[in-house]
Amino acid sequence: MALVRNKEDTARVFHIYDALPSRHFWPHAHKLALSEHGQSLREREPFLPPVLDDHEALRNLPKGSVGQAYCHFMEEEGLTASGLVQAAEEMGRPKYGDLIEWYGWRQRDTHDLLHVLTGYGRDALGEACNLLFTHGHAPSHAHLLLGYSAAINIRRKVKTRAPVLKAVREAHRSGASVPAPASFHIGDLLRMNIDEARQMLGIERPHAYHACHEVWQDERIDPYDLLAAAA
Repeated sequence: MALVRNKEDTARVFHIYDALPSRHFWPHAHKLALSEHGQSLREREPFLPPVLDDHEALRNLPKGSVGQAYCHFMEEEGLTASGLVQAAEEMGRPKYGDLIEWYGWRQRDTHDLLHVLTGYGRDALGEACNLLFTHGHAPSHAHLLLGYSAAINIRRKVKTRAPVLKAVREAHRSGASVPAPASFHIGDLLRMNIDEARQMLGIERPHAYHACHEVWQDERIDPYDLLAAAA
């Protein structure tokens, strides 16, 4: 799979999700979008990227807040929420301006925020774990395909003692009882202390994932360049 070889090929990600639509998406979208809470979210946050990309405001949040951690993560990785929007729009999908589209955008735009909340990085294993964790509140065959394919590819190609499969299974299991960040007021979530936010959401420390990174440090393997390690 080309995406397994290059996890940064975002366009392929969107194509895979289009090819494997989730039967859970519409019911979840209707449940949130048609609720009073959903109406409140639309009024307060009609579109998330301007909120998430206002790094000056995020830096001024209290020390230890979700917003500060998110800002640091995005700047360190060279990412923006608007960049993900641009990648999605390059597919040329029609725009409808309806509630289903609004819900889908919130799921898309909170992907990197979930990285921060879970502690999964943007290395190949971290992306796989983040997708499988997401499957808990947004069930999708695409999450399963991408997450487990990446893990199996690492396991097959990289000579390592790291518990790669244990890490993705832990992520899949851990995400099952965690509510979707997209269903929360993101502005409020960004202002929360990150440890308190994780406790509220029921997000536990990803022990197996961190164990993989510890092993790779001992083995002098760069988790962001696993294919080089395989070569």
